[in-house]
Amino acid sequence: MSVESPTIVAIDARVAPEECLSMAEVRHGVDALDRALVTLLAERQRYMHAAARIKPSRDVVHDDARIEDVVAKVLAAAAPAGLSPDIAEPVWRTLIDRCIAHEFSVWDKTRV
Repeated sequence: MSVESPTIVAIDARVAPEECLSMAEVRHGVDALDRALVTLLAERQRYMHAAARIKPSRDVVHDDARIEDVVAKVLAAAAPAGLSPDIAEPVWRTLIDRCIAHEFSVWDKTRV
């Protein structure tokens, strides 16, 4: 079993959003953040692989209580971070939905 070291997400030097004076600066900042988000989402996906490996039954892959717990935690973290709940909730519900679908796929492939 290999153990991966924690991923460190480096974000390219960029101008703070409040200090942007051009669309080029805005786009550079958005592009840098998108690259960082891809890295973080890939790490989250690896946790879904771990969950598929650990869960004893396909029946426990989808867990409504856990979904609501995750969304509640995200919404609690969103406000202090300045993220609108109108963005946070649908993004995370879609993310959770796609992660569950991925976990089902991995679960099925590893139990053939």
